Amino acid sequence: MTTFASDITDTTTDWLALARQVGETLRPEVAARDRSGEFSTTAFGLLRDSGLSAALVPRQFGGGGITHREMGALLRELGRHDPSTAVAFAMHTHLVAAQVWRHNHGIDVAPLFRKVVAGAILVSTGASDWVGSNGHAERVDGGYRVHARKAPASGCEAGTVLVTSVRWDDAPHGPQVLHCAIPFDADGVRLEKTWDTLGLRATGSHTVVLEQVFVPDAAVSLARPADAWPPLLNIVIGAAMPLVMAAYLGIADSAVELTTALAAGRTDAPTIQLAGEMVTAYTTAADLVDAMFAGSDDLRFDNTDQHASRTLARKTAAADALVHTVRLAMETIGGLGYSRTCELEMRYRDVHGCLFHPLPRAKQTRLSGRVLLGHSPIG
Repeated sequence: MTTFASDITDTTTDWLALARQVGETLRPEVAARDRSGEFSTTAFGLLRDSGLSAALVPRQFGGGGITHREMGALLRELGRHDPSTAVAFAMHTHLVAAQVWRHNHGIDVAPLFRKVVAGAILVSTGASDWVGSNGHAERVDGGYRVHARKAPASGCEAGTVLVTSVRWDDAPHGPQVLHCAIPFDADGVRLEKTWDTLGLRATGSHTVVLEQVFVPDAAVSLARPADAWPPLLNIVIGAAMPLVMAAYLGIADSAVELTTALAAGRTDAPTIQLAGEMVTAYTTAADLVDAMFAGSDDLRFDNTDQHASRTLARKTAAADALVHTVRLAMETIGGLGYSRTCELEMRYRDVHGCLFHPLPRAKQTRLSGRVLLGHSPIG
């Protein structure tokens, strides 16, 4: 077992140093996992053993008590070393962050915090579920029987709790969506290894199949109308998007660092011009991610459509700037950056994943336009 410099009970823990230590431990195997597409359960073991998986849980519940912005810095550091692990880990941390928001607004979420401190890894299916969700739930004594296919579910091979939703079309007052938590060891839960992508190949974002899974009433945290905008998503967007984009900013960090090293000493005008364009895009991306954290006010932001819209608009602009940064990094160093012998080629493929998190550009601009003109975010 890897020995870490500090543990979670030490209030002087240098969390950033811990994230760097984990990242440096994982880095030698990143290229091989990119080629094979194999998820690293070792990585999530390190994140759990180091206390990083519970770092965002408030101290009074046994966690690290770090801020939202500090959690973003940890994901950014991991992203410099192991993009797939950083992005998959962001899916766990954003679910914890949403619960911290609820705690900050007077809601009791102690049971979930205790599970995370005890080592639970949370897996989200929110990106594919969005407003209407999918699957089928039927009412039975004491709960529901659910059937669904949920993909992508990043980190599912290391997951202990699936945080998901299922559509209940036969609800008495019209279709509803049931939000629930399902243990991965529940009867009827299985994985299908379907993730085979251009980049972020080792996130383990496979399909979770739910077949005749019993979900007790106590496991359902919310039942809501299926086709109306839920305020819950405002919370998730404000909590999640800064963290997710911080992981991608780490990818850009490593691309800029590598380019700077490879182009050092070159004096030709085109290289200098391209380097300047790269750093301009990079600065823009970093400033936008910083603004996302500032707007989320350490998970004390107001639950409004306007905050969600602003966060998503910044996410779109940051994604464009991040992709542009790494493209310019490749152009700056020339043909070497296009070779698979160069780490930059992998970073270029990986950074494109940021385009597909909620919401992609066309959906975001439509949502933001509707909110600006006084409408519901969907319609």
